[in-house]
Amino acid sequence: MKNVAAPAVFAVIVLALGGMPAGASAAEIKALATIALQSVMEDLAPRFEKASGHKVRITFGLGVPLAKRVQDGEAADLLLGPRGSIDGLIKAGRLEPGSDINLARSGVGVAVRKGAPKPDISTPEALKRALIAAKSISYTNPAFGGASGVHFGKVIERLGIAEEMKAKTKFPPQGGFTARLLVTGDAELAVQQIGELISIPDVELLGPLPGDLQSVTTFAAAIPSAAHQPDAARALIKYLQSPEAAAVMKAKGLDPIAELR
Repeated sequence: MKNVAAPAVFAVIVLALGGMPAGASAAEIKALATIALQSVMEDLAPRFEKASGHKVRITFGLGVPLAKRVQDGEAADLLLGPRGSIDGLIKAGRLEPGSDINLARSGVGVAVRKGAPKPDISTPEALKRALIAAKSISYTNPAFGGASGVHFGKVIERLGIAEEMKAKTKFPPQGGFTARLLVTGDAELAVQQIGELISIPDVELLGPLPGDLQSVTTFAAAIPSAAHQPDAARALIKYLQSPEAAAVMKAKGLDPIAELR
């Protein structure tokens, strides 16, 4: 039998966190979000909409291009992106002072297509052997500014195989998921934020980048100074800090950060 009490209880929780008060008009929140949080937001946004009455319209992409849109004055209500981008926009005066909150952390991982051989990547040397042996690899083009792509470009340089990797590297479209190239057979190994890798069906995570080759990115939320719906955006940010939101983030490969204000 359907649990009719659960939606009502959830609505009370959201309202307690600062959701839409009784009698208030519903707002449409225009959000810009990194693809590292795409699977999380595709799960959580409809729940927030149902409980709060607000609507959430999200554009997903890489953190640096999204930050540039805010820098250029685009009237978004919410930005979800890497901490570095958020900090830069705070210094530039493009974000509402004190609106920024850390939400989650994620490391960079390596994945294969489900059922494919699973090479050892447990040490830097093992990872190097796996990359050399692979016929094709995929990571985000560093030129697009994605955190995992920029970092992995430095990793293969450190391993001394950057030139060797050029001929076998398949970059996804700007703002795309590297793991999709595993599914289509265009890549044998895919590298990206762990949450992004495991969000694609028929993909298996080999593990995180080993040892000091790893890089952990903190993702944060903030309200742009040009926001049209700042109050509704604050309600969504508070919901994203709730225990329910944290559970979804954890299930999707992120490490949630409890920072409720």
